[in-house]
Amino acid sequence: MAIITTKSAMRALCGSWRAAGDSIALVQIAGAPHRGHAALFARARAEARRVVVALVPATPADTAMPTPDTPSDPVEHLREAGIDAVFRPEPGDWPLPQGQTVVDTPDLTRVLIGKLRPGHYRAMATQTARLFNIVQPDTACFGDKDYQLLCVIRQMARDLDSPVRITGTATVRDPDGLAVSRRNRLLTPADRAAARIVPDTLAQAQDMARTGITPSRLRAWVAARLQTEPRADPLLADIRDADTLASLPGPLTGPAVILLAVRFGRVLLIDQRVVTP
Repeated sequence: MAIITTKSAMRALCGSWRAAGDSIALVQIAGAPHRGHAALFARARAEARRVVVALVPATPADTAMPTPDTPSDPVEHLREAGIDAVFRPEPGDWPLPQGQTVVDTPDLTRVLIGKLRPGHYRAMATQTARLFNIVQPDTACFGDKDYQLLCVIRQMARDLDSPVRITGTATVRDPDGLAVSRRNRLLTPADRAAARIVPDTLAQAQDMARTGITPSRLRAWVAARLQTEPRADPLLADIRDADTLASLPGPLTGPAVILLAVRFGRVLLIDQRVVTP
């Protein structure tokens, strides 16, 4: 596994792969990999001959939220995963110390979870655009858990005529239903037990969507059910068009996504479920 720390070296390696006819898949993570990332790596391997993992710093919005300390060097975990190359840029190169250019999709970045994490999705879109320019992958793999980010990156790729194929990967869950996340380790035992209401509510909402319920009634039911858990502090419970994240004022006629952000103690959990009528 190659460990690359400069942009020029990353470009050169990817250029040699392309010259040899190899396709390239990109996955970007911050911190130590977990089982959710392993699913991304497997999807990337299925999509392309070569897999590059960009190990880049968290955005300012993420660093303001508590996350567990990384117990060991993430590179060692990636070596075990059979990654072809890790792009771990020098701190002076990432983020750009005097960079002025940003990539933004304001209709998607400033709503929903974007309101709770100001600047996060704009920073992620800008970061992803830089990585696309450096690596020039054929495909980029993202998890469905942060569904809003997936929509932002897809919009960005369309708007900039990027040839990169954006691939979503199903959310990986623990046995109790919680979406796998490093933040889960910060939950107290009581909050962990209480947090099961999030995946349970999503599963029930998926069944209710098939009964002909309107989006407004389904949204109200989801919010009310989350509020039945005393330890839960629901900050977002909404249902939007699954492709555009547009509001759904009328009946549910096509795929929709339920987006949740619920705080348990000092830990904010996000989750989602695409439902169909």
